Amino acid sequence: MKNYYQDFLIRDWVESDRTRAAEVISYVLSEYGLGWEPKGADRDVLHVEECYLATGGEFWVIEHQSQLVGTGAYYPIHRGEKAVEIRKMYLLPSIRGLGLGKYLLQQLEAAIARRGFQQIWIETASVLVEAVKLYESNGYTPATGVETTRCDRVYVKSLVNGYWSMVIGQ
Repeated sequence: MKNYYQDFLIRDWVESDRTRAAEVISYVLSEYGLGWEPKGADRDVLHVEECYLATGGEFWVIEHQSQLVGTGAYYPIHRGEKAVEIRKMYLLPSIRGLGLGKYLLQQLEAAIARRGFQQIWIETASVLVEAVKLYESNGYTPATGVETTRCDRVYVKSLVNGYWSMVIGQ
């Protein structure tokens, strides 16, 4: 993945991004009073190769002026039918409100659809108000079965054939 939104570069994660990605995610979590959990919910950020790349997922970073300012990722899960979970979608406060979150979500959905997945799951916390609004305004419906301790909401979106066709240009 290598794509631009305005002057933001969205690209595949590389090993040298590990610490910077962790710092962005940790910062955003602390901003909302949520804890960084390197041995729990955030273990995947420190083990991207194992948790994303080796399982058929992707982990992307967003750069602005050579600074890492956001992340977004997904990996296959055993919940639902041909399902993935979008994870680690975080943007630093200085770049929110520019439409980048919506664009990132759309790019993740397009990549997921191209790979033939049929459902997208997202877990989040109610305090992440912007994230909740983004998911709800983009067709994600509330579901049950939160699996991550710090999360209290779970959403699902089905990718129907019409959506796939629109996304992959058929």
